[in-house]
Amino acid sequence: QVYKGLDIITNKVSPQEQRLCRHHMISFLDPLVSNYTVVDFRDKAVPLISFHAAAHLAEQIRPSPRRSQAGKRDIFARDKIPIVVGGTNYYIESLLWKVLIDTKEKASMAPETTADRKVELEQLDSVELHRRLSRVDPEMAAKLHPHDKRKLARSLQVFEETGIPHSEILHQQQEEEGGGPLGGPLKYPHSCILWLHADQAALDQRLEKRVDDMLAAGLLEELRDFHRRYNQEKVAENRQDYQHGIFQSIGFKEFHEYLVSEGNCSPETSALLLQKGIQALKQVTKRYARRQNKWVRNRFLRRPGPNVPPVYGLDVSDLLWWEEDVLKPALEIVESFIQGREPPAEPVKMGYDVNENKRSHRVCELCNRVIIGDREWAAHSRSKSHLHQLKKRRKLEAASRAAETEGDSRGAETSAEDSSLPL
Repeated sequence: QVYKGLDIITNKVSPQEQRLCRHHMISFLDPLVSNYTVVDFRDKAVPLISFHAAAHLAEQIRPSPRRSQAGKRDIFARDKIPIVVGGTNYYIESLLWKVLIDTKEKASMAPETTADRKVELEQLDSVELHRRLSRVDPEMAAKLHPHDKRKLARSLQVFEETGIPHSEILHQQQEEEGGGPLGGPLKYPHSCILWLHADQAALDQRLEKRVDDMLAAGLLEELRDFHRRYNQEKVAENRQDYQHGIFQSIGFKEFHEYLVSEGNCSPETSALLLQKGIQALKQVTKRYARRQNKWVRNRFLRRPGPNVPPVYGLDVSDLLWWEEDVLKPALEIVESFIQGREPPAEPVKMGYDVNENKRSHRVCELCNRVIIGDREWAAHSRSKSHLHQLKKRRKLEAASRAAETEGDSRGAETSAEDSSLPL
């Protein structure tokens, strides 16, 4: 939603709703900017929330910052409460915890290096990236999946632009006062998380309807216009990029075939490609929602350490009960926080293993896969694909043992026959 235009594909809040409450961080970025990162998001959002927090952040990034008078009218200074709306939970984490590493300041001092080094590194294959990282930061290389190009490239970028191994910087953050196993201290101590969740069936139905509503609102026209103005030339040169910037948004690559073939194929083929795009958009939207819920459970509810805000669950399965199940308890929880008393609702609790290693490195030779993390290894060990491979191997072993046994018995019979023959 930070990008200008493209209101339908990014599901922007309506102008009517924006008038009810002041909104920030919407529609300010050129859609063709491809190197906008979570660090940029944090550096723009923190000053809006708190000028003092922004000044502290500036001190960490660059000494003696020029302090702007405009910063004094931040949300806290106006005696208001910032409500960070998700979405993209990784971006929310960047506002809650000190977890990011800023390399852009150093890079900006040398104009010839202003191109995004991470994007350049991602052009290399994952084997080469892993080999390079193993040389400069073996600890980080052991923690990352050898095929995770984006994380491998990021760790290499951190080392190249700071001269310090990525793993060492992360250790420094975790060892700060208030830090924990998954990052640095909590930025705003009096935070709480309201987690809106729904039954999977109700959520899937709602997401399918949302796609239908987007199409009815003019999604295809918006995509056609953007494709014609910005992406057509890239497609012709075969350099379209669905890994960076606005093109990462769900909806672009799903309709790629339809957009590039429109007008160059039969109406029947075009209709089939359109239906294929619609079904793909529905499928990937539901998959993304599952990933979001998994992130909340793993990163917020199972996060070890004392620096975790309470998470309150609000069930939005039945929208007829919105006032009773969602709005009323949410207002009571927030009101309690404002008044400094215990909320009437209990936060969601989910157990976690303090000894769990999220970065353990194992190789499943049976499936020829590298698995990172204890929980991922446990899940893989129970997966259908792994159990299928295990069953296959046991069958082969059983057949091999049977063949050996049969061979031995035949050998014994032959020996017995030979012993009965006259010399």
